[in-house]
Amino acid sequence: MAAGATFGLVHPVLELLRHRLATGSRDDGRRLALAIEGGGSRGAFAGGMVAGLDDLGLANAFDAVYGASAGALNGAWFLGGQAQVGTIGWSDPTIMRRVTNPWRLRRVVDTEHLVQVVYEAVPMDFAAILANPTTFHPMATDADTGAAVDLRPYVVDQRTLQLALRASTGLPLLSGRPVPLGGRRWVDAGLAEAIPFRTPIADGATDVVVLRTRPVGWSAVPPSRLETVLVSRYLRRAAPGALAAWESRHTRQLADDADLAGHASILEIRPPADSPEVPRLTRDTVLLRRAVRLGREAVHAALG
Repeated sequence: MAAGATFGLVHPVLELLRHRLATGSRDDGRRLALAIEGGGSRGAFAGGMVAGLDDLGLANAFDAVYGASAGALNGAWFLGGQAQVGTIGWSDPTIMRRVTNPWRLRRVVDTEHLVQVVYEAVPMDFAAILANPTTFHPMATDADTGAAVDLRPYVVDQRTLQLALRASTGLPLLSGRPVPLGGRRWVDAGLAEAIPFRTPIADGATDVVVLRTRPVGWSAVPPSRLETVLVSRYLRRAAPGALAAWESRHTRQLADDADLAGHASILEIRPPADSPEVPRLTRDTVLLRRAVRLGREAVHAALG
């Protein structure tokens, strides 16, 4: 669902958000999670969405925030009280060209530089994220089992938080080797749980707001033959346990869309159907600035 009401009935998750905003309290017996989809540069849509939540005074309305890949980065800015600051990077050509470079032989997407250099220079308020009573759950894919895993148990300080952000965004083939954390190795969350709504439900969430980076009407299609060959070859060598997760990703995307559409306790917010296509590796800051704006507008339209 991409809007707040259907046939004149207010969505129950929207009712819960309004109640929490009005009372300033989460003491209602419900557990509300925010789940943020990834997607490389498509994360600009979700960056605008978390800024929209901040606009509406909803920064403290959630009990937990789950993020996959770029969704984890957006979730971190949100929980650090810097949702507006986090949108700036999407329209900064210096950052985008340094982090994403299709002509670079190694680390086409350098999330290590993003998290360890850019985020320290801005700076991201890591201490505020760690101290926030709203718990942070960056997701990743276990390189040896292919399972979707919540990295929260491994996050104890700034160093491990930065490693968790790198692990969640560790694109196979494009971002270098799997990221080590907690004695295990991790690759991008998108292989196993690109839309991180199943884990919060399993953790006891009664309600979930899902921020999507795919527009209304989008339907999953299989990856190209070339992408399949290249990624499969890389995973067999670097993260063999994640190969099955990659191979079943398209089927899982279709199942995710079907389950989200039919779940009464989940409120989806998506970019409008006429949104421009944002390629996963684009560095077009004009396009990304527009995606941020559309994401913010989508939240205001659904919840405002």
